[in-house]
Amino acid sequence: MSLFELFLLGIGLSMDAFAVSVCKGMIMRKPQIKNAALISLFFGGFQALMPFIGWLLGRQFESVIKAYDHWIAFFLLAFLGGKMIFDALKKDGKEEKYKESADIKELFLLAVATSIDALAVGVTLAFLDVSLAEAVSVIGVTTFVITFCGVYIGAKTGEYLKDKAQIAGGVVLILIGIKILVEHLSGAA
Repeated sequence: MSLFELFLLGIGLSMDAFAVSVCKGMIMRKPQIKNAALISLFFGGFQALMPFIGWLLGRQFESVIKAYDHWIAFFLLAFLGGKMIFDALKKDGKEEKYKESADIKELFLLAVATSIDALAVGVTLAFLDVSLAEAVSVIGVTTFVITFCGVYIGAKTGEYLKDKAQIAGGVVLILIGIKILVEHLSGAA
């Protein structure tokens, strides 16, 4: 697998993380570089870690991983999206509309949920003629850069949406979860 193909793979794997980073940016009034970097480190780190774990697990656990990965991602994203919507609706006009810092527990769950597909890619990498270090590095760095930009794109979009930014972010998370579930279930049929 060439470096260009790995880069394209990294872009493909990072799209869910990009969408979530846009959502995170939407609820930040003015994201600081340290918060954007923290969000990007979580997403980029997990997008690099999961293929490595998948590669280690190899073929013996492939059927078990593929049997449940879409359900795990769906429930995590649906829960977090529902929570964002619930929190936005229960504010009753309170002024706490923006979060200026990132919640570590939430970032952990989002990073896991958006990188589960990378675990299956790692299993595939175990059977290809590819440098594992090169693959996980390209995937991780690509995701880092894309999600870093996503936070700032979301912040700009959030300025225009104001009160609806958190609800929109929650809806996007739920839709990503549904997309993952539908893709895996339709592929299994």
